Amino acid sequence: MSGTTHQIWIEAGGGHDVVRADAIVMLRLDEAGRLTAQLRDDAKVSVTLLEGSSGARPPEDFHRRLIQTVARLADSGGAQLVRPRHEGGVWSWTSEPV
Repeated sequence: MSGTTHQIWIEAGGGHDVVRADAIVMLRLDEAGRLTAQLRDDAKVSVTLLEGSSGARPPEDFHRRLIQTVARLADSGGAQLVRPRHEGGVWSWTSEPV
């Protein structure tokens, strides 16, 4: 996601942390539905954006949907916070002004 605007933030750790979108260089969605992001730094730190679960696993392309959401918001003005939502059996990425 390198090259995106610095004003897009992604909720991590169930809302306890936020990660700047342009700090992410790789996303990984594992078999359990855990979504992790590797950050652009020398230590190659990974951050869990979404904990996996056996019951309400996000769709296979959920990490790609995050990329699409960030790309769509890249041209918007002002800071935006992006967070995962699971309502009524449907997973989505939502955004709101910070």
